[in-house]
Amino acid sequence: MEEEVLVSKWEAKVVSRRLRKASADQIWPFLQDFFGIHKWFPSLSNSYGIHGNNGEIGSIRYCTGSSIPSQRSGVEISWSKERLIGIDSDEKSLSYEIIDSNIGFNSYVSTIKIIYDGNQEGCFIEWSFTVDPVAGLKFEDLVKKYELGLERMVEKMEGSLEILKSSSSTSIVQI
Repeated sequence: MEEEVLVSKWEAKVVSRRLRKASADQIWPFLQDFFGIHKWFPSLSNSYGIHGNNGEIGSIRYCTGSSIPSQRSGVEISWSKERLIGIDSDEKSLSYEIIDSNIGFNSYVSTIKIIYDGNQEGCFIEWSFTVDPVAGLKFEDLVKKYELGLERMVEKMEGSLEILKSSSSTSIVQI
């Protein structure tokens, strides 16, 4: 008699530190640019659209990077194809799924939300995911990768906003 082994999914949620100098409305355009996630997520070297229009449900992006190692021997660059499955500008959240990759992620679904509690300046970014256990990777290590990646993403977004603020407050006088 064969025994069926049930493998539970890995589920996690990581939350950034408070972005004190950025509102949810300022951060949302960065995340809403579904095809441009590489601009903010530090371990992605590139991302671009391969199907549909940027930010529309059903659009697909192709991402390359190095954070999660490839599951195929001799391949150094990790890649994934990700489909946008939900986007809500009012709630400032988007969800996507990995439809193909070389990183061993099966049944992966992720949601990124901007959280504003209304009591203080700034906002938080929350990133949650569900995935089948990944061969050769510990759950705790994957969560740490998301925590580190999210913190670096927050730093890049805040830095970009600072540059935009300083350039808009500087006026150039031509004589």
